[in-house]
Amino acid sequence: MKRTPLLLAAAAIIAVALSACSTGSGSAGGSDSGSDAAGSFPAKVATKFGTIEVKEAPKRVVALGWGDAETALSFGVTPVGASDWLGFGGKGVGPWAEKLYGSAKPEIIKTLEPDYEQIANLKPDLILDTHGLGDEKRYTKLKSIATTISVPKGGENYLTTLEQQTTMIGEALGQPDKAKQLLDTVEKNAKAAADAHPEWAGKSATVAAYTSEGWGAYVDGDARLAFLQRLGFVQNPTIAAMKADSFSVSISSEQLDLLNADLVVAFPIFIEASKITEQPLWSKVPAVEAGHSIVITDQSIQSAFSSGTPLAQDYLLKNFVPLIEKAVPAS
Repeated sequence: MKRTPLLLAAAAIIAVALSACSTGSGSAGGSDSGSDAAGSFPAKVATKFGTIEVKEAPKRVVALGWGDAETALSFGVTPVGASDWLGFGGKGVGPWAEKLYGSAKPEIIKTLEPDYEQIANLKPDLILDTHGLGDEKRYTKLKSIATTISVPKGGENYLTTLEQQTTMIGEALGQPDKAKQLLDTVEKNAKAAADAHPEWAGKSATVAAYTSEGWGAYVDGDARLAFLQRLGFVQNPTIAAMKADSFSVSISSEQLDLLNADLVVAFPIFIEASKITEQPLWSKVPAVEAGHSIVITDQSIQSAFSSGTPLAQDYLLKNFVPLIEKAVPAS
């Protein structure tokens, strides 16, 4: 069975496409980042490339990693530049975070291959790149511009967790206590949802995506699966037993039965949802036949599911949990 990181490749293709159409659409280059809370400095952050010291409170922050801008906003810091990984347009973040920019608008920067001159022109004093490939060449170029917080050790290939990202950004902004508060809130709210649905505890779940290149299923370390795990679900053991090169494993269209679990969640990437539902073998997956599946068609829900930030988690609890309740009802 082919087990190449299909969804990583798909993410790369999509990121290039999105960044090509979103470069240079911001207007925040002349204003400093804002902060609602004074941080404690100097601050130190452990990363893949060593422990990085942030000597003083940053005034101009550029957020390049997947979800970095949303997370910075959670700390009351408004990036002057940011990458729009999920193609939101506008201010480059989901509707659950956009209002936190207020009247400011970040300059949008390419994702996989950022314009380093564009970043330098923003005159940042801190660059956040905590969730991405963890490429050393990219890091070397960024740190020549400003102090850069890259991925954590082991966080390569988009495997930075919500906990790691929130903690690192909180430390870099001199607000480690705020980071703990944000994470405690995520866990508290998820636990409340899990306690309200004891029938979900220990039930298996698969999270899969379908692209023009085929199927992929997400594995431990991915934000989508982690959201369901906080609600009490466990990873489909069949998928868990497969060796992953990144945050997903490839699944043949002829072997969709591998996706079967107590709950199967699937969503399309840059294709119509009908490309999933019209597949004969999809309809024959036992969970699908029994009505224990969700095909995400709402773009905001799909984006929140993929975002993996504290702000997105709240949005999912309000908007995605009702769909899970229908797919896995109380006995």
